[in-house]
Amino acid sequence: MCGIVGFLNLKEGIAHRDKAGETLNRMNSRIFSRGPDGEGVFIDNNVALAMRRLAIIDLNTGDQPIYNENKNIVVVFNGEIYNFKELKEELIKKGHKFYTNSDTEIIVHLYEEHGENFVNFLNGMFAIALYDMRDKKVLIVRDRMGIKPLHYTIKNGTFIFASELKALIEFDNIEKKLNYKSLYNYLTFEYVSAPNTIYENIHKLLPGEMLIINQSGIKKNKYWYPKIKKENHDIKELEQHIQELITSSIKYRLISDVPIGIFLSGGVDSTIITGVASKLIGDVNTFSIGFEEETFNELGYAKIASDYFGTKHNEMILSYRETIDLLRKIIEYLDEPLADASVIPTYLVSMLSRKHITVALSGDGGDELFLGYDTYKAYKISKLFRWIPDFLNGFIINSLSLIPASSKRISLEFKLKKFFSALKYKPEISNYLWWGAYPPHLKEKLFNKDVLNKINMKNSFEPIDYYEPYLKMLKDPLDRVNFLDLHLYLQDDLLPKVDRMSMANSLEVRVPFLDHRVVELALSIKNNLRLKGLNTKYILKRAMNEFIPPPLKKRPKIGFDIPLGPWLRNELKDYMLELLDKKKIEEDGIFNYEFIDKIIKDHLSKKNNNRQLLWPLIIFQNWKNIYKPQL
Repeated sequence: MCGIVGFLNLKEGIAHRDKAGETLNRMNSRIFSRGPDGEGVFIDNNVALAMRRLAIIDLNTGDQPIYNENKNIVVVFNGEIYNFKELKEELIKKGHKFYTNSDTEIIVHLYEEHGENFVNFLNGMFAIALYDMRDKKVLIVRDRMGIKPLHYTIKNGTFIFASELKALIEFDNIEKKLNYKSLYNYLTFEYVSAPNTIYENIHKLLPGEMLIINQSGIKKNKYWYPKIKKENHDIKELEQHIQELITSSIKYRLISDVPIGIFLSGGVDSTIITGVASKLIGDVNTFSIGFEEETFNELGYAKIASDYFGTKHNEMILSYRETIDLLRKIIEYLDEPLADASVIPTYLVSMLSRKHITVALSGDGGDELFLGYDTYKAYKISKLFRWIPDFLNGFIINSLSLIPASSKRISLEFKLKKFFSALKYKPEISNYLWWGAYPPHLKEKLFNKDVLNKINMKNSFEPIDYYEPYLKMLKDPLDRVNFLDLHLYLQDDLLPKVDRMSMANSLEVRVPFLDHRVVELALSIKNNLRLKGLNTKYILKRAMNEFIPPPLKKRPKIGFDIPLGPWLRNELKDYMLELLDKKKIEEDGIFNYEFIDKIIKDHLSKKNNNRQLLWPLIIFQNWKNIYKPQL
């Protein structure tokens, strides 16, 4: 596991080698935590590459950059190739000679053998920069599901890339101009959706994409995307196939030359991974985070799973004190605004785990692949209510607004307000209003009119519009909702959250459910087997039944959340008021302070639970104070 950075100009070359080295080292130093075990640099007349290494596989000879036999192909790489041993055997039979035992070296030899098609042979998570000196060509590649990040920009003919934004903006004279359209979308979705970033003219490489850069320019190749194509499965054969593939995926992800463990929440996905891993290797380390507030505490469920499988269990209780102390550090690691409050427990579970292990397995992806979220149930229920005329729906919403806000985790009144307020939109948009923060009518009140006129995005759902060509191919609205969860919520929220928080602690996290073989199988299963009635993950629970302790088989779905609502009224109140201070808001000229003042007062008086409106603003203001973008 590593971080990578670099820049290139294949037409004119890099002006000065010493200056290039200084720039490269400055960029590379910003991602030290991704790889504290070593670094590597490659510079020629046209291309500069660097990496930081977290040693996981081949601790002695796996340093990068890595070359082929003739040293005319070079690679730096962030991630893991899980099937490298099988690939290595095949390549040796074809005459390739290896000088390391690392998974990285597979890449250069596969490229020699298959050219740009090499990526289709890889099972893993990866961001790759490969330079072919023979053809003066650079390949920039990101894994199929976007587990590992890659950002890029072009400035004065120079292509610049990095694993993290904080490294990229260290390049000479990069403009950090705030992307107002990204900010507008962030306040709906609570994250900045690819291919955009929070900065103008800086982009994220999309999952399953390859950039081919040579003297002719830049060509983009979409080599893979998760296709939703339903098949007729025999139930018994399907259950067996699911169990075999998930077991195979977990077995691959247990390959390590350093200690390994599992993030265990007591939910279905992490419990399955714990059960299979225990069966495969015996003793397993597990790690959990809990809260002082009981309705947010999952430690009891995690303990049930730990006791059932006999793991070496470690846990930590989180309080608001850690939250305040950690927020600035966490936001700096995030690079751009991300209003998913579970970044805090994710950071802490990573910190706890790193004291004992270097690699952890996580259950991310199971909910998207097997329809595990309550929003999928809400979609089904919503079909019964979409006939309601607007005036009646408005009456229901107004009536619900009279109910005082609850301090419970996600109360019934909160769910009902969310549910009915999104019904007038088509299902794929309703889904994101159920998840997200600001619907269009509230953004009209939040932003200053000058900013709204400048970005011209009234009622826009731009990230969804980006995927419209794919959505048109899907007839079932539930498939469209699911497709967007895979491409937006999973790839732009959950995976960046886990990557940044784990890498901040120099911990590698692997996600068995996102093995592309598991993804392809899951998306071929008909929806009535993934979501049977209102029973989520139906076929997954049947297939993996032996790995789910009986007390956990019918536990409700609970997200990895923190008690923001009550904390913002009490312990985090001063912190909130400081960041959302009238003078600061009016100086920036982005938001309407009168609206912010109203939602603060309504929250503090418990008239409404506005945590989901306030937290994205708090995170943005905190990020702005740290990174100081050009407004």
